[in-house]
Amino acid sequence: MRKLWLLIVCCLAAAQAQPASRTTAVEQLGYPAGTKLLILHADDLAVTHSADSASFAALEQQAVSSASIMVPCPWLTEVAAYARTHAEADLGLHLTLTAEWKNYRWGTVARGPLNGLLDSDGYFWPDAASVARHATAAEVETELRAQVDRAIGLGIHPTHLDSHMGTLFDPRFFSVYAKIAREYRLPFLLPRFVMSSPALRGEVQSADILVDTIVVAGPSVQPGDWTAFYVRTVQSLKPGLTEIIVHLSGDDVESAAVMGADAAFGSAWRRRDFDAVTSSTFRKALDDNHVTVIGWRKIQQHWSGAR
Repeated sequence: MRKLWLLIVCCLAAAQAQPASRTTAVEQLGYPAGTKLLILHADDLAVTHSADSASFAALEQQAVSSASIMVPCPWLTEVAAYARTHAEADLGLHLTLTAEWKNYRWGTVARGPLNGLLDSDGYFWPDAASVARHATAAEVETELRAQVDRAIGLGIHPTHLDSHMGTLFDPRFFSVYAKIAREYRLPFLLPRFVMSSPALRGEVQSADILVDTIVVAGPSVQPGDWTAFYVRTVQSLKPGLTEIIVHLSGDDVESAAVMGADAAFGSAWRRRDFDAVTSSTFRKALDDNHVTVIGWRKIQQHWSGAR
């Protein structure tokens, strides 16, 4: 289910090795050369109540600096209520075209015939590869626009856009992703690896901020090594802009029923992510290694002013 996403993550993590060919994010954002910038980002808000509760707690503890919302998911109204009463919360939209869990599914926000986005049961396809095989760019554009409009209509003021399971990094959809972001005047997640692809590089403009490295815990990380994995990540940060993406929730009945108790990205996984980023050990590593934590709002402010 998650193999394509994990492959994309590997590509993103490898981006740090690619030579810079343009102004760096550190320079664009006005920091001194050599600064280690880090976005601590929580994905998948609105997927479950447990994910919402854990993510809200992490935002309020400043254990994460930003988060993003899956607009088609059932707990969207809870996130919207939070956003309306927490204007300081750095919340983007996790643009969603897949529904990967076996017994917990969702479909399009847009009305009308979007058959290429839906499987035979009327839900989103479970993986990015199926979306690429069946959907058209026009259908993707219609759905992405509907998701952004739905969020704004509920009182959410997004700080950025990114892509659930990396679906929008398919060359057929990437231009739509960029188009929607620019139309709504929102920065969007652009890993540096896009510059190695002629099909993607042409969509990047001079004001866009490239994220040098993206880190997500993979299946090779052992449960007992979870916090240590993130500490080692912080200790190994190079100057530039890194994003650590975590998936937060409790390890509870709701999350286990939706995602499985021990599955990759399941309830135990997500609880370990929460425990790691909220730990004093992780916070100390950030301080000891002189890491500057920023959110997407900082990038939004730069991006809006530079356009």
